[in-house]
Amino acid sequence: MQTAVWLQLIPELIPELIPVSYLSNNGRKVGLINSELLPSAAKKIAMATRWGVIGAGLISSDFVSAIRTLPESDHEVVAVASRSTEVAAEFASKHSIPAHYGSYEDLLKDKEIDVVYIGTIHPTHLSIGLMALEAGKPVLCEKPMSLNAIQTSQLINKAREKGLFLMEATWMRFFPACVALMDKVSRGEIGKVKFVRVNFSFRRPVEREKGRLVDPTLGGGSVLDVGVYAISLATMLFGGSKPVKVHAEGTLLDTGVDDLAVITLTYPGGGIASLSCSISYNFECEAHIGGTEGDLKLPHPFWCPTSLESPKGVYDFQKVSLEFPLPPLPHTNYPNSAGLRYEAEEVRSCLKRKAIESSIMPLDQSLVVAQVADEVMKQIGVIYTK
Repeated sequence: MQTAVWLQLIPELIPELIPVSYLSNNGRKVGLINSELLPSAAKKIAMATRWGVIGAGLISSDFVSAIRTLPESDHEVVAVASRSTEVAAEFASKHSIPAHYGSYEDLLKDKEIDVVYIGTIHPTHLSIGLMALEAGKPVLCEKPMSLNAIQTSQLINKAREKGLFLMEATWMRFFPACVALMDKVSRGEIGKVKFVRVNFSFRRPVEREKGRLVDPTLGGGSVLDVGVYAISLATMLFGGSKPVKVHAEGTLLDTGVDDLAVITLTYPGGGIASLSCSISYNFECEAHIGGTEGDLKLPHPFWCPTSLESPKGVYDFQKVSLEFPLPPLPHTNYPNSAGLRYEAEEVRSCLKRKAIESSIMPLDQSLVVAQVADEVMKQIGVIYTK
C-alpha cells in the first residue's frame, strides 16, 4: 500500500499552518483544465470566483452563508436555481443573490457563472452533474457524489472527457483540524497508520420518519447519509487504497433502507478500519487513528472538526488538544457550517491553478468511497430503486 504523499502548499486553506496535499493511491497526477473549454475560469484568475448554486435547500443555504465569511474579492454568489421559480426567488432574496432561475438548465446557460455548486439530494447528482459538465461548467457536488460507483464513474469520466473541474464536497477533508491531522500523519508523527475507528450516528427526529432519510427512492439510509464520511476518512488515512476485504453487518428499516451499519475494512499492508453509522442511535461521533508510534483523535463532531487531540504519552491519557476555531456564523441549519468555506477556497485554488481535480479530494478516492459503500449496502441487503 502506498501511503499518502503530501506535495504542495495550499495557503488559501490555513494561513497559520503549512497545509499540504497528496496524490491518489495510484499516483495519478492532477491534470490541467483546457482553458479553451473553460474561458471564464481560466481568464478570471485575479477576480472573484462566481458561484451558481443549484438547489435551494438547507445545505445550499449554509453553503452560501459560509461563502459570505470569505473576502468578496475572492468569492461571489451570482445565481441560484430551483425547480420552483418562487423558491429560487425567495432564496435569492434571503441571501441577496442577484439572479435566480426556475430551472437548472437556465442557470447553466448563465455566462457569468464560473463554477456551480450542486446542493440537491444525491439521487439527482448524476443528471444535474452531467448537465453542468456538458454545459461547460466546473462542478462542486455535494456528498455522496451519486447513488453508486457506476454513477460516480460516469461523472468522473465526463469531467475528464471535457477537461473540467469536478470535486465531491466532502467538506470534512478541508477543515484545518483535518488538514493538521493529515500533516501529522504524512510527517510520520504517529508512525504508520494501522487502525482507524470511526462512528457517525444520530437518532433521527420523529418528524423525519417519513422523509428522505427513510425513503429508498430518495437514497435514504445511514451509509449514504453519514457512513460515507467514515469511509472517506479511512480512505484518506490509508493513502487512497481500496480495501482488500470488506465485511459489513447491519439492520434495515421497514422501508428497506439501512438504519445501522457496522463495517470492517482490511487494507493492503494489514491496516484495519472499524466503522459504524446509524440514523437510529445517538452515539458520540469521533474518529480515532492508531499508528505504530502514537495516536490521534478527531473529537465530536469529527466530520466538521474544530480540534485535534493526542495523548501525552503511552500510559498518560491526558489529552493535548489543538484548537481551530471557526469564524462566527449564526443561524445555520447544520453544526459548524462556517467550515463549508474551506471547500470553497479549495475550489477557487484549483481553478486558479487550472487543476481539473483536487489533490485533497481526488476523484479516484471519491470512486473508492462509492465502491466501498456499494459493497457495504450489498452485504446488508439495501437495494435502491433504479
